[in-house]
Amino acid sequence: MLENLNEEQLEAIKTTEGPLLVLAGAGSGKTRVLTTRVAYLVSEMGIDPSNILAITFTNKAAKEMKDRIYKMLGSLAYDIQISTFHSFGLSILKEHYKELGYDKNFTILDSDDSLTVVKKIMKDMDLDPKKFNYKMIRNRISSAKNELMSPKDLERFIGNDIDQLVVDVYRKYQDKLEINNSLDFDDLLMLPITLFRKYPDILARYQERFKYVLIDEYQDTNEAQYILTKLISSKYKNICVVGDNDQSIYSFRGSNYQNILNFEKDYKNAKVIMLERNYRSTKQILDVANTIIKNNKLRKDKNLWTDIEDGDKVIYHRSLNEKDEAFYVKEKIEELRKTSPLSEIAVLYRTNAQSRNMEEALLQANIPYKVVGSIYFYKRKEIKDLLAYLSVVYNNRDDINLLRVINVPKRGIGTKTIENLEVQARISGKSIYEVIDSGKELEFKRIIEDIKEKQENMSLTELVDYILERTGIREELTSDDTIENEVRLENLEEFKSITKTFEEERGIVSLEEFLDELSLVADATEYQNNTDVVTLMTVHSAKGLEFDNVFVIGMEEGIFPHQNSLMESSDVEEERRLCYVAITRARKKLWLINCKTRTLYGMDSANPVSRFIKEIDDDLLIKENIQDERKVITKANMIDKNAEYNIGDKVSHDTFGVGVVVSIDKSIVTIAFPHPIGIKMLMKGHKSIKKI
Repeated sequence: MLENLNEEQLEAIKTTEGPLLVLAGAGSGKTRVLTTRVAYLVSEMGIDPSNILAITFTNKAAKEMKDRIYKMLGSLAYDIQISTFHSFGLSILKEHYKELGYDKNFTILDSDDSLTVVKKIMKDMDLDPKKFNYKMIRNRISSAKNELMSPKDLERFIGNDIDQLVVDVYRKYQDKLEINNSLDFDDLLMLPITLFRKYPDILARYQERFKYVLIDEYQDTNEAQYILTKLISSKYKNICVVGDNDQSIYSFRGSNYQNILNFEKDYKNAKVIMLERNYRSTKQILDVANTIIKNNKLRKDKNLWTDIEDGDKVIYHRSLNEKDEAFYVKEKIEELRKTSPLSEIAVLYRTNAQSRNMEEALLQANIPYKVVGSIYFYKRKEIKDLLAYLSVVYNNRDDINLLRVINVPKRGIGTKTIENLEVQARISGKSIYEVIDSGKELEFKRIIEDIKEKQENMSLTELVDYILERTGIREELTSDDTIENEVRLENLEEFKSITKTFEEERGIVSLEEFLDELSLVADATEYQNNTDVVTLMTVHSAKGLEFDNVFVIGMEEGIFPHQNSLMESSDVEEERRLCYVAITRARKKLWLINCKTRTLYGMDSANPVSRFIKEIDDDLLIKENIQDERKVITKANMIDKNAEYNIGDKVSHDTFGVGVVVSIDKSIVTIAFPHPIGIKMLMKGHKSIKKI
């Protein structure tokens, strides 16, 4: 278990008592240290597995941690609480919902649902959506919750009319959630703290239960997460936090990198161990990362090093424009694919809008790719509708989801009827479901009652099938035989494979547990298919990943660092940390690329070279001659402009077979192929496509 660990890693694993801060640089083996430390506590120190709490930030990271610990400890690992902050908070609320005034069958709103509630409240208040941004209001409410402020607490900070409006909406928002027996995602952190402060005896039981606490990615904790872990660990103070202040990039989500810098102030006798040896990147890549990040002032000084070979120098290429930039990367990818799998190639950018030209270039060259962060399966309308039905079946008082599907598919329940129901519910202090007693809405209520009754003798998969049938969703999608409806129906059928897998893996058919599981699924796509494709993603999405070959595009002032960060030095420092994250994703080869001129968001600009490029010592870079790339422009624009398509045309593709054109946009044609291939965007006139 302890073989092949370096001296600092061993020290971090064997320091089991008291507060411990492990500053783990990129690629320094922190996950191995965390998992081995947990196993060491159990197998060598004899600690009861149920006395250990290990928290990380994503479901993917938690699963990886569970898998690794299971390999070391076997079935003992099942008694260790390994989870995300939100799933840990949910587990507490499941045990103590009564003390907080909720019923057992409370539901959890996702970000879209909470936004719907805010919009409805603002509409009821006759607020002009053009004047008052409901997303801003929702974000202010979310920020308040993460700072552990109730509407009453927030009142103390009212300084203008907007502040007053936020407080008013926040109060109505909370009232609505309570009537609906619902929580939002922020409540999963805020309410456990409320519980512990109100009931010290309950806190004492959790402190006694979790005598050893381990927190991953501590630099990304917000105020609520910080307080929650401090409360749990305050009795025994056996808290080990692992993180890297140089990789704190989520301040826009409320994270506070000062938490990791202040750890030694919070715990006076804390031990600090630095993991500076990098096992991922070549020396050339690390030297570039170090020379950039050292310009940040608010950090604990450390210097990554490696005994991996020096490797290739980092290439800095200055393109003419964004088309040239994309074509240059495409050319390099075509060279790389001769010796490297496409899955080991990533193109990183600061903003999602930068992906378009890159996609066009790869489409033209018929290079397969995936864009991380595109429309996620659970965010598609038909899936959201199905999930809403499941939520209403589970919790009838869930007004938000009820309003989503009361007229889906259309059953003649108009806006006026719905408004009247909402007024009745508000006056009586009940949920909408409880006040339904007549009309077509009563037919909807009978459908839900019928599903609830049948549910008792059904598996989850059978329940989904019955909902699609009983509600009329399947009939609506099959009655109008369009490509769009066919795709939607396929997505709904695919959902049944999710319930089936859940049943097979867990051996249970509980709707409650299934909805709990889905409520904690991350919003970002988490690599469901490990196919051999190039990965395109923002730098934020790349956190925690690594690739042999990495291209970072758009290295210009106003783009990276982003224009919104240029006014405050603290914001620039976060952008620099983001750049550091981008660079340290690369194992073997790294390209830093920018343009002389760029068209982005419909605006033409000539951006100066990014300050981060200027911070790199000249002898660490190979600077390519822009003049050699002028020929690229002609090639990049060599798209067959004469290829003409009409919507409905049948075409044949060399790989995907026969499909139908469903939309046309400039140089791109979108084609629907039979299941399981689905919708594909392809370049017009590409040699792989032939009209039939």
